[in-house]
Amino acid sequence: MLLSRLFAAVEATAHCDLPCGVYDPAQARIEAESVKAIQEKYQGSDDEVFKQRCVLIKEQRSDLVKHHLWVLWTDYFKPPHFEKYPQLHELFNKATKQAGAAGGKGSMDPAEGQKLLDYIAQIDKIFWETKAAA
Repeated sequence: MLLSRLFAAVEATAHCDLPCGVYDPAQARIEAESVKAIQEKYQGSDDEVFKQRCVLIKEQRSDLVKHHLWVLWTDYFKPPHFEKYPQLHELFNKATKQAGAAGGKGSMDPAEGQKLLDYIAQIDKIFWETKAAA
């Protein structure tokens, strides 16, 4: 009870758990570049142990891509962005699915990794347009 008297309650609001304000699609792109590079290395190897490691690491990187995309989608982009760029929800949906079992995580084909990078490039373009307008 004494502590409650010493410390006044302060209400804080933020767009995420920690209002750092640092967002950049580069985080997703770097992980997606890793996915594609691993897919290429996998295709170039005959070593089964190496290939198993490739699959494991690629799946981890694919999860990181999805994480970074979700942070942008849910924390950075706001209703005015979605109004100005009505394709944004579908673009994020396609990108996260491409990072998942439908693409990067579920395939060892570098072409699938490139599709993921292409989606991220589209998100990146919109992201920087919104930053320039702010």
